[in-house]
Amino acid sequence: MARDELEWGDVLTALTDRSHLVVGEGLSAMVDEIVAPRGLRADVLLADLGQEVLTSVRADPPPPVAVEGTLAGRAFQHGEFVSGFTDDGRRILWVPMLDGTERAGVVRLELADDVVDDLELRRRCWTLSGVMGHIAIGKLPYSDRIRRIRAPRPLSVAAELLWQLVPPRTFATENVVVTALLEPYDQVAGDGYDYVVDAGTAYVAVFDGVGHDLAAGSATALAVSAIRNARRRGVEDLAELAAEADVQMQAAGTRPRFVTAVLARLDLVTGELRYLVAGHPPPLLLRRGHLIEAFGAAPGLPLGVGNRAEDAQVSAEWLEPDDRVVFYSDGITEARDADGHFFGERRLVDLCERAELDEVSAPETLRRLAATVLEHQGGVLQDDATLLMLDWSTTGHERLLPSVARDTEAGPPGRRPEQVPGAAAEGFRTPSR
Repeated sequence: MARDELEWGDVLTALTDRSHLVVGEGLSAMVDEIVAPRGLRADVLLADLGQEVLTSVRADPPPPVAVEGTLAGRAFQHGEFVSGFTDDGRRILWVPMLDGTERAGVVRLELADDVVDDLELRRRCWTLSGVMGHIAIGKLPYSDRIRRIRAPRPLSVAAELLWQLVPPRTFATENVVVTALLEPYDQVAGDGYDYVVDAGTAYVAVFDGVGHDLAAGSATALAVSAIRNARRRGVEDLAELAAEADVQMQAAGTRPRFVTAVLARLDLVTGELRYLVAGHPPPLLLRRGHLIEAFGAAPGLPLGVGNRAEDAQVSAEWLEPDDRVVFYSDGITEARDADGHFFGERRLVDLCERAELDEVSAPETLRRLAATVLEHQGGVLQDDATLLMLDWSTTGHERLLPSVARDTEAGPPGRRPEQVPGAAAEGFRTPSR
């Protein structure tokens, strides 16, 4: 056992040492070479911003693998180990790959005949994928190759601006989960979100700049940056943060441009959630999987207009353990189908309730919600759409991480593990969108 630990220690040492100088498209070749003495072949696959496909970071990659209907996609969606076989019978292990708790992609591991797929191996592979998740996302600012994988459809200039601005889509600690998304990822213009989690508090916000062009994105970027700057100077009062956005936007001459927003700060000890609504749809509160009446404060003026000293109204709700707060922009509820019917708040709530009952993780809930909204609108959103979930829970983070012990029941040797219905081990299906 000591020798085994030493050899796996050498693997992690080699990954860390070589990662300092490797370029993005060399990540798969690097990890493949390092784990080969352990009887493994490896490939790193990154998810795109739309969470539709998983693409290898090899210099000459195979076709992308769809998130829907494949074993690799199942590992990504559910955060679990998934076993499979190649066409010629070689064993494959798909391992979820996270950067912190942000779903970065999956690691594909091919097992030699003499490698035992047991709990110990999966623990080692989980550590391996965690290291690779940090390395891969760490290379993102320096690699256009990885950026093209992340955005296979070219981003508009406004979308480029906003994706550079927003934090990672998912962050979790042992008592809170924050997850968000922006759609359509390649054309988003005025929507945005922000959050930060410290030891005792979580700050979250969603924004919607009026219009659907670069000017809308610039106004949103200015509002987010002004509030973020004030917050980092130690300003905590939500009304003062909103007033800072007003001052900076008016000084920059963005009027009549304005940005609607919801700013909120959660006390992670007491559950007090203070919030300010600036011309934006109020959030929703789900408790034990059902919508309850909350957030009834009258909305104030959007950011960038009016006198905040006269208009500001900071209100409070008291959360209970395991409550979920859903923030959204009107691009969700006002999405229209071919007959002109709105997607609506009720359908948004129904989908959130169903996901909660099915014990789906927060980021997977948002991915499915976005797919449903797109389907409702015929695959093309007519407006930006933002969703952000805040879970005050001591168990929410568990849905983001694989239960290695649960996933080691591989059955007797030679038995083919159960496949996802209709899924190919390595197939590619073109997404409906």
